[in-house]
Amino acid sequence: MQRVAVVGAGGMGNIHARAYAKMPNAELVAVCDVLPDVGERLGESLSVPAFPSVKKLLSEVEVDVVDVCVPTNVHLDIIKEAAAAKKHICSEKPLARTTGQAMEAVRICEEAGVTLFVAQVVRWFPEFKKLHDLIAGGSVGDPTVVRTSRCGTPPGRWFGDFKQSGGVILDLIIHDFDWLRWCFGKVRRVYARGLLDAGIAGRDYALVTLRHESGVISHVEGSWARPTGFQVSVEIAGTKGLLSFSSKDSTPLTIECRAKGDAEVGVIVPESPVSVDPYYQELEHFINCLEEGRTPDVTAQDGLEAVRICEAAMRSVSTGRPVVLA
Repeated sequence: MQRVAVVGAGGMGNIHARAYAKMPNAELVAVCDVLPDVGERLGESLSVPAFPSVKKLLSEVEVDVVDVCVPTNVHLDIIKEAAAAKKHICSEKPLARTTGQAMEAVRICEEAGVTLFVAQVVRWFPEFKKLHDLIAGGSVGDPTVVRTSRCGTPPGRWFGDFKQSGGVILDLIIHDFDWLRWCFGKVRRVYARGLLDAGIAGRDYALVTLRHESGVISHVEGSWARPTGFQVSVEIAGTKGLLSFSSKDSTPLTIECRAKGDAEVGVIVPESPVSVDPYYQELEHFINCLEEGRTPDVTAQDGLEAVRICEAAMRSVSTGRPVVLA
């Protein structure tokens, strides 16, 4: 049984806390938020104490795991406190605000001998997991070109502050960068255009091209300027066919391939986006790995590499030049 404390009681912290409260092999023992009323509301709803600081929480409650769901620019501060206390850590994505901070987080946890799991939840969304499995199974032959789009309305609160969130690249399409690395391997070159330096309040947009070491080219679109709500789409072209997914379609995931005789065949792969809770599944995976002594599917290094790609994309937007990753 893993005793878990969630730091950050609003938004994603609320989702994580409620997921842990349902798990048979996890016990939610506390929540923490610098806004006392926010922490106390969540604590009362789940019958656990709420604390205004991590230091006070760790001094008063026996904890095995600290789950970090605070603004991105203070992730490293909480990770340092938790690692110093020898607690395992789940960090909401992105791992940190900069590559340097992410590297320090990985180093600190390695030296402390604690597990650092990065909550890149898209790997657990059923459509994206199915796409990964189909690619790995050769459904489209050798992948060549990929297009992803992840667009939503302008976010509120701290997300709209670039210094805290890193904008649409670091906070939103980091999901796609991690998933694309999982499917197609390491990224060698990054080129991006966007509104990073445009100074348009409440809006952000980026179009990023990744060249993977495998030869696959990925085009990644991210927007915080879509007026009609959140929408995601993916298209994977390979030597033997095409995979496509769009959240706006009633039958969102399709396979189009060449059968014998070159007759085109379209196959609908049914998926229910509400049959499982991907947030519960990712955290359950993390807890199970701790219980069984396994390395989580998303490693600390995966979290670091996703931040590194984001920072390269932001540098490319600012300079107008491609960035080669070492």
